[in-house]
Amino acid sequence: MTDTATTKADWSSDQEVRWCPGCGDYSILTAMQLLMPEIGTSRENTVFISGIGCAARFPYYMNTYGMHSIHGRSPAIATGLAMARPDLDVWVVGGDGDMLSIGGNHLIHALRRNVNLTILLFNNQIYGLTKGQYSPTSEVGKVTKSTPMGSLDTPFNPVSVALGAEATVVARTHDLDRKHMQEMFRRAHDHKGSAIVEVYQNCNVFNDGAFATITKKDARAEMLIDLQHGSPVTFGPENEHGVVLDQGKARIVEVADVGLDAIVVHDEASPDPSVAFALSRLASDRESPTPVGVFRAVERTDYGAAADAQLAEAHANSGGGDLHGLLHSLPTWEVR
Repeated sequence: MTDTATTKADWSSDQEVRWCPGCGDYSILTAMQLLMPEIGTSRENTVFISGIGCAARFPYYMNTYGMHSIHGRSPAIATGLAMARPDLDVWVVGGDGDMLSIGGNHLIHALRRNVNLTILLFNNQIYGLTKGQYSPTSEVGKVTKSTPMGSLDTPFNPVSVALGAEATVVARTHDLDRKHMQEMFRRAHDHKGSAIVEVYQNCNVFNDGAFATITKKDARAEMLIDLQHGSPVTFGPENEHGVVLDQGKARIVEVADVGLDAIVVHDEASPDPSVAFALSRLASDRESPTPVGVFRAVERTDYGAAADAQLAEAHANSGGGDLHGLLHSLPTWEVR
């Protein structure tokens, strides 16, 4: 049942929003605060958990329960909460540095376990809070304070990482399209299991215009590939460009050259994530057409439900069990 009495103001906390003027985080926050009254939950049953970084300030600004946790550990802390309180809507918010560097291990295991979490990964391809070091998503050759001669590291593609970890919902959006953001957030929230949305987010101080060639309004028709379940993967002002699979690799072609029948039809519900993974690899750099939307949306028993079923089975097989007796059985010690 929708929390019908609420508005954006009800979901906005009394804290002063402290991001740099022009930061993409503002538009993501607004999209979320406008969406929350519509998605069928209440403030009392909603929790935002974050790590460390600019994006991690998010819980301060939502008038819900929330926790600003430890650097990179928000998926682990959120896992504990989701297991203990399966009745709650648990959101996890973090940046590319927080979640893919020190938090990479926690992220992939939360995804593979299919914990019932909605994870928003803000990707600005830089460390913003600590003043502009390269991050796990920064491009090769990125000159920053920590890489004065250019980064040597091959970057992560967050969508590819999530698909490789077998996340059951994987999506991508960007901070310049509120409607699309809200659609992706809604899809992720409505899913029972691990859902992750990568959000291309501009850091106008340390990495301004990182995605401008892709996400600016006049570039979107040529540069954004809007994935729609059950439809051919085409894009362009007249849908003149398309994507085909060539020995398992996604390749961009002209539809007129190959015919519409040769174009990949997007199937977000496919149990095999290999085609979705191939589509994710199209975003190889800032000059390449980039897929957005839902890459994968499949059903699998979430971790909490599986754990509850296992406990119930163990309890039944033990004849009911006696937890007090177990805890006080031998060998035990009395400490004086």
